[in-house]
Amino acid sequence: MNKAQLVEAIADKVGGRQQAADAVDAVLDALVRAVVSGDRVSVTGFGSFEKVDRPARYARNPQTGERVRVKKTSVPRFRAGQGFKDLVSGSKKLPKNDIAVKKAPKGSLSGPSATISKAAGKKAAAKKTAAKKATGAAKKTTAAAKKTAAKKATGAAKKTTAKKTTAKKTAAKTTAAAKKTAAKKAPAKKATAKKAPAKKSTARKTTAKKATARKK
Repeated sequence: MNKAQLVEAIADKVGGRQQAADAVDAVLDALVRAVVSGDRVSVTGFGSFEKVDRPARYARNPQTGERVRVKKTSVPRFRAGQGFKDLVSGSKKLPKNDIAVKKAPKGSLSGPSATISKAAGKKAAAKKTAAKKATGAAKKTTAAAKKTAAKKATGAAKKTTAKKTTAKKTAAKTTAAAKKTAAKKAPAKKATAKKAPAKKSTARKTTAKKATARKK
């Protein structure tokens, strides 16, 4: 049976040849993509598909018998399920009007699409979690940077204000000192001015005494 015959075999069950072709293509594509990415696709009762790594080894060329080195590679592998094996061996009879591979019980994998969808869901959830963590870390970093910048700006503003206040206090002290000095100097000048007339009166008294002595 080839792919076209497979499509014809399930066309009546899925509602038409085109629907069957699309279903077969979708199943095979999902199966291949899952195995290539390293996922194991398991269908209960049918079998499982997985990717197997083969280490580097030596083999013989069947035509020449020459020993050649084979590089490390990966190959797909299919393991038939027990139900499939029993049907092929004849230990179980193939049902005529029923599905040969029974549906998987609830909670287990029922087919390649279910396995792949769950794996895709896990990957998507992991990506979302990583994206949330990265966003949270970026937000925290930005918030920390903003706080640091705000603290620096506040500290600089406080220092500037403190400097201005100190300058004002210094200027006020200087002005007060200047006023006190000026106030102290002003009375001294007045006292000097008052003493001057006293000297003149003393000179007059001396002149009067001299004149009286001459008369005598």
